[in-house]
Amino acid sequence: MTNTRFTITLAQLNPTVGDIAGNAEKARKARAQAKADSADVVVLPELFIAGYPPEDLVLKPAFQMACRAEVEALARETADGGPAMLVGTPWVDGGKLYNACALLDGGRIAAIRFKVNLPNYGVFDEKRVFARGSVSGPVTIRGLRVGVPICEDTWMEESADYEDVVETLTETGAEILIVPNGSPYARGKNDLRLSVQVARVTESHLPLVYLNQVGGQDELVFDGASFVLNGDRSLAVQLPSFTENITTITFEKTNDVWRCSGPIAKLPKGDEGDYAACVLGLRDYVNKNGFPGVLMGISGGIDSALCAAIAVDALGADRVRGIMLPFRYTAQVSLDDADKLAKAFGFRYEILPIADAVNGFEKILAETFKGYERDITEENLQARTRGTLLMAVSNKTGAMVVTTGNKSEMSVGYATLYGDMNGGFNPIKDLYKTQVFRISTLRNSWKPEGAMGPDGEVIPNNIIIRPPTAELRENQTDQDSLPPYEILDAILERLVEREQPLSEIVADGFEKDVVTRIDRLLNIAEYKRRQAAPGVKVTRKNFGRDRRYPITNRFRDLAQPLPKPDEDLITRPGKGTSEAFE
Repeated sequence: MTNTRFTITLAQLNPTVGDIAGNAEKARKARAQAKADSADVVVLPELFIAGYPPEDLVLKPAFQMACRAEVEALARETADGGPAMLVGTPWVDGGKLYNACALLDGGRIAAIRFKVNLPNYGVFDEKRVFARGSVSGPVTIRGLRVGVPICEDTWMEESADYEDVVETLTETGAEILIVPNGSPYARGKNDLRLSVQVARVTESHLPLVYLNQVGGQDELVFDGASFVLNGDRSLAVQLPSFTENITTITFEKTNDVWRCSGPIAKLPKGDEGDYAACVLGLRDYVNKNGFPGVLMGISGGIDSALCAAIAVDALGADRVRGIMLPFRYTAQVSLDDADKLAKAFGFRYEILPIADAVNGFEKILAETFKGYERDITEENLQARTRGTLLMAVSNKTGAMVVTTGNKSEMSVGYATLYGDMNGGFNPIKDLYKTQVFRISTLRNSWKPEGAMGPDGEVIPNNIIIRPPTAELRENQTDQDSLPPYEILDAILERLVEREQPLSEIVADGFEKDVVTRIDRLLNIAEYKRRQAAPGVKVTRKNFGRDRRYPITNRFRDLAQPLPKPDEDLITRPGKGTSEAFE
């Protein structure tokens, strides 16, 4: 390398948590491409060797040592004179476990940098497993001083213990910033990431390389969408989202300023981004856990139709199986629409009537239920029969059951435990019902890059326009039990994502009785959600990793104006004691 050129290979790759050898092999292949491109360094995402996030797996000494051994093996391979490697890994030093990034070059571990600012909000819990690193200066790669802040080290928090890593790197002579990340997808996240990193460039006047991982890990989906900013804040490179990508870029120095340019990919936004995340999340959950395929109940309704679309786009029609499970309340239109859906996508489809099983259960329970009126118990018996049959087919074939409840239903408990909630994964768990409608319409005119399903109208329009129904009794619709979904979802978004007090929601124009009822349903359904299958996170606050409420909980918001704190009740220094609030 001359002192006016520096070439970086960006390895936006999809690691698997715990597959240390497999992740290292991906790193080797990326380095081979970097070598072919005459790169100076190949950069891999945060904790790449372990896979991210490793959660409590990273606390196992055997896991820690296996990661270190693989990093040492990679380091020895850099003795060939090829590109250096920046790779994320857990690292034990002085008896403490760190989230680290190792520089491998010349056959050695040339430098190690530790993550300083550990996130402990939302889906992140790094303070629980990692020690905080100390702020360090840049590393030297082929003569260039490179700052390596790790993910949260570039996100400014309003907290006393936050340290400005970028400021330190700038003051100690960094010429370029390379930021390895494990940043999960959420709607609007790309714009947020870009604004945060632009702020770091504004402060430092340094070019910034933001490398993010891609792929699904349980409920999280990492969208990649890596980018490069020049020192003047201009976007120099934008890699695509939701797909692996290895791209080599070259910085050139003119008049003491480093600049580069490269490809600018168009990123899906809004509903397109959410759908692409659902597809990738399901694909990786199925493939990384070794399932041969999936099966699901096909009802002729919109939720199962959208899940079928996601499944075919993720896995291909040959790995998807649909089963219609009709009872006496199943309308002929549901049977017809389900058949059209299966034919449009080309997946295996069969009909298993459940009347004999339901009637058999009712016969068994007749004496036990004597003296009781028929009620929702008998309705739920239908759903539980369907769930049992789907799980039986899953046991026999090895295919995973996809469960199909949307976020609106999960919020208010409009689902049957051990019935339609049965399954291993739910790709629409974090999509409200109104979004299910929008995305179903969208899928008929668009599909994400790499989707394996057919083009064109694949979800029959009648499924989209027909009033939703669980078909558990005669002429039933969802709106018999719930407000219109436009109202329900607007209230739920305020309750779940924003945590708004009920009084504020009522002030926004919603009826007090409706808001209070929805809040009550949200609270009492917590025990169901604890037993629900995992599913893709796309909103700011999903059920599970983000929103963790106690099941046993007697607090209720009474929709009254919030009381104002009485500051006069607090004893402060100078008002009676020198110890209070010091």
